[in-house]
Amino acid sequence: MPLTHVSGGLPADGRQTVFDGRMPAAPGDLRVETHGIDPVPESNRYGGPGRLFTVWFAPNLTMTGVFTGTVGIALGLDFATALAAVVLGTVIGAVPTAYLGTWGSQTGAGQLPLARLAFGRAVTVPGILQWLSSVAWDALIGLFGGDALARLCGWPFWLGVLAMMLAQGALGVLGYEAIHRLQIVMTFVLAAAFALIAWRLLDGVQPIGTGTAHGADQAGAFVLTSTIALSLTLSWAPYASDFSRYLPRTTSRPRMFWFTLLGLVVSFVAVQALGLLGASVLTDQTAAGVDKLLGGGVLSAFGLLAVALAALCSNAMNDYSGSLALQTVGVRIPRPVAAALAAVLGFPLVLWMHAADTTARFQNVLLFVGYWIPGFVAIVIVDWIARARARGGAAIDLAAETARPHSGWPSLPAFAVAFAAAVPFMDTSLYVGPVAAALHGADLSYYVAFLVALAVYAPLRLRRPQD
Repeated sequence: MPLTHVSGGLPADGRQTVFDGRMPAAPGDLRVETHGIDPVPESNRYGGPGRLFTVWFAPNLTMTGVFTGTVGIALGLDFATALAAVVLGTVIGAVPTAYLGTWGSQTGAGQLPLARLAFGRAVTVPGILQWLSSVAWDALIGLFGGDALARLCGWPFWLGVLAMMLAQGALGVLGYEAIHRLQIVMTFVLAAAFALIAWRLLDGVQPIGTGTAHGADQAGAFVLTSTIALSLTLSWAPYASDFSRYLPRTTSRPRMFWFTLLGLVVSFVAVQALGLLGASVLTDQTAAGVDKLLGGGVLSAFGLLAVALAALCSNAMNDYSGSLALQTVGVRIPRPVAAALAAVLGFPLVLWMHAADTTARFQNVLLFVGYWIPGFVAIVIVDWIARARARGGAAIDLAAETARPHSGWPSLPAFAVAFAAAVPFMDTSLYVGPVAAALHGADLSYYVAFLVALAVYAPLRLRRPQD
């Protein structure tokens, strides 16, 4: 089904569909957003680019990022080298995410709905992957948030997770404006909370000045650390324009780009740097470990509350974008119901991760949810640029652009080839590709997937400039 031109929340023929509905009308409008994947009409746009900083800053202040940051030290790098790898990977992953986010104001559409331009009917493939990824991230983040809430309140683990999923599901149901407003408040609350946690955790802790990895092993560890950091920021790419689609078309695209980039980079570098600094004491990667490190009492309670709130901020966005992805693949259910469904499915996945080797399962899910994204990003960017050149600089007319949906050639073959080409370069606890092994653990799969997708798709796409 092509994206439809809408006016006031209704399609051009005036019929209400499951893909449109009530939209927020102004900042602070917290009524339930029933509007789905149909583009937001210009008459319903509001807000400024500054809100993109907070919406991309607060959700990353999670213990997931902190514990991920310990990886560089665990691989044998010294603090300065590991930090350089983190900054490099974070920026590389944040640039395409920030660029994709600028499409929201130009089209009024979310990221997966816009992928129809490149993938046509084959959008079901990245759409399903994105929906599954959102559920997986619900579990990854909810594992820490639910555990922290349970420990804070004295509940059993399952009840803490259930309360977390209910809260994030409610925010996902409320939708775009509720999420933006929450992130504005949580930017200040969580920044203060994590500063306090950092002060307490790092009291007397010295950064690792000398690493244990040298030569080729050090180079491999640097690349792997950088790739893990890249995977965190790039994981937001399929969500990017979901949270800018209500901004007016006249919104400055450079300012949108820089606010998004800064929100992502500052938050992710901060939490991973905290992990690098505290790697020697962050050995128990659970809420109980955080509680113990903070020494109990009021400070521990505050820290556990911050962990839970951070998880809430992040997972509400997962549920919201998951609802748009599910509609994009053709599931005709209301957006609020789709958002609630993602939270419901995340609950048993958290319990599964918690039932056995939590650390191993966490790392495996974290890596595998992102390997499809680089090829996807390369394909949609090439298609977007080709369409812009064909328009000769004119503003995008989304209804006209989607009037001739195609079958998925050549996007789907390029997508598959890019993923296949990346497999030998992957380095996970479940599978280490032969190239990654030869390169002393250096995981180049994200870079390979992106470049192969460009090399395969761009020449084929440029042969059909009429699309």
